[in-house]
Amino acid sequence: MTEKHYALAIDTTRCMGCHTCGIACKQENNLPDNVWWCRSLTVGGDNMDAPSGVFPDVAMSYLTMQCQHCQNPACVKVCPVGATYQDEETGIVRQDYDKCIGCRMCMAACPYTGVRSFNWDEPSWSIEHALGSVDAPKHQKHVVEKCTMCYHRIAKGEEPACIDACPAAARHFGDVNDPGSAISVLIGKRAFKHLLPDRGTNPSIYYLV
Repeated sequence: MTEKHYALAIDTTRCMGCHTCGIACKQENNLPDNVWWCRSLTVGGDNMDAPSGVFPDVAMSYLTMQCQHCQNPACVKVCPVGATYQDEETGIVRQDYDKCIGCRMCMAACPYTGVRSFNWDEPSWSIEHALGSVDAPKHQKHVVEKCTMCYHRIAKGEEPACIDACPAAARHFGDVNDPGSAISVLIGKRAFKHLLPDRGTNPSIYYLV
């Protein structure tokens, strides 16, 4: 067990699929064009913001998707060079871009589709100047990228950018190894689900229902 276990709790009853978390993540981390570490998916019809069913019997909700920062991460087990690893202090699944050899075995092993991206070419941006934090990881060609849980912000005692930005207060962050933390209290009194629990990865994203 790691010293701390930083996790996110996402209230699916409050999330309105506004994509603010994804935009905040993209700006904070200066993500290249066409790269998203956090996405808002529509649970309903076949297209974004499309409900399932036939009026008036329709239903729709949203699910934000990102790296699940598993406590038993499949990606770490298959990385041949240790570029994907679990931080011993925080439990966050991190990546060392300088070690990454671009084999993409972590992408193949991860059961959560679309949470990683691979930079086939030199990263490019539609604007001429960088956005976000100067402490955010620098993007490189031929490496795998994913959500870092804004490790650079956590190291300074701040919360991930997506937490601060959520207008619906649907996102919560904290150490679930601390029974007195706000997130521990929250998941202790609310029902929640993990994605693909049968895979045994023990995700650190708690979806409150």
